[in-house]
Amino acid sequence: MQDETFYIHGLVSFTLAIMLLFVGKSLVHRYELLRRYSIPEPVLGGFFCAAITAVLFFALNIEVTFDLEVRDVLLLYFFAGIGLKSDVRELLKGGRPLAILLLLASLFIVLQNLLGMGVASGFGLPATAGLLLGSVSLTGGVGTTLAWAPIFTERLGIGNAMELGIAGNTVGLIAACCIGGPIANYLIRRHRLTPSRDPALEIGAPATPSGPPLNYYDVLWAWMWLNMTLMLGHGLNLLLLNSGITLPAFVSCLMAGILIRNLMFVALGEQRMKGWSGAGQGLALISDICLGMFLTMALMGLQLWQLSGVLVFVLTTLALQVLLTVTYTLVVVFRCMGRDYESSVIAAGFGGIALGSTATAIVNMTAVTQKYGAAHHAFIIVPLVCGFFIDIVNALLITLMSGA
Repeated sequence: MQDETFYIHGLVSFTLAIMLLFVGKSLVHRYELLRRYSIPEPVLGGFFCAAITAVLFFALNIEVTFDLEVRDVLLLYFFAGIGLKSDVRELLKGGRPLAILLLLASLFIVLQNLLGMGVASGFGLPATAGLLLGSVSLTGGVGTTLAWAPIFTERLGIGNAMELGIAGNTVGLIAACCIGGPIANYLIRRHRLTPSRDPALEIGAPATPSGPPLNYYDVLWAWMWLNMTLMLGHGLNLLLLNSGITLPAFVSCLMAGILIRNLMFVALGEQRMKGWSGAGQGLALISDICLGMFLTMALMGLQLWQLSGVLVFVLTTLALQVLLTVTYTLVVVFRCMGRDYESSVIAAGFGGIALGSTATAIVNMTAVTQKYGAAHHAFIIVPLVCGFFIDIVNALLITLMSGA
């Protein structure tokens, strides 16, 4: 039977993602088990779509491809919102924990790569192939995979480097979405931690709303500041590129949001910025929608059939990588980060650092904080480590361990 390919237009893909997010939200609302373990809503709808497209491919030889261009814009809006809610005074307080988390993540990259190389050798493959199921595809994500796969093919002779990397990133992303909430819930119960119950969330709305209701102007002000942040972020990104510095666009938007928010407070004073609290609610709402839509679209676009050729090696390696991640998070990360509620939220996000992406880390932490209350330091520390510093460390370690 001849393969058929169906291309889904961007507007249709975007509309389908909204419907899938509704599916995820309704499932979480309906089943207490999903709420108990803080399973992110976008994961359910997005993975349901990915499973359906996989069935169509294997059963009917129909390949469904979605136009997901808007997905990357949603990620920029999300990180712009994070920046606009970041008080630089709180950032300065987070200096030491940020350095500790970066060190822990860097040590984990070494363990992750040693594990991958060991399993690859056990399967009779070149040890360097294990790096593709280590920090290249897991800590690095799809961007790092696309950048390094040609190098592994041309210099190290690993012909299926791209397939291994994409397969590792696919399984890692799914696993990262599933382990964050359960880890935090276990830590909170096991150590009898006191949740913050702070309703002033960075992302989304608390389970039990408090304070004045959100209104039209709150959303409109937030939307305006987000667009201004995106424009400044684009300018910063171009400036850095012209200076020879390449950073993900979302990092520039995060930096732009921090600049705008804190320069406004310095220029106008805290008394004149009292109305900012309403816009902050608007930012939290828009950021929550953008993050949910981004992750839904990321998962619905997964082509699970790409795993078939290397399934046993990939699943064996990734099962061990997930086990290593959970153990390291519970035993090392939580303890070193302070053994408190903020540490449990950081632990929920560490799976995103180690196995998925920055967005995965944040959506895991969001699911936890919507249930237990805000964790302000966690939402600054994790994105900075995951979205900026760790990429530099990862590139150096991949170069060193691969010999490329």
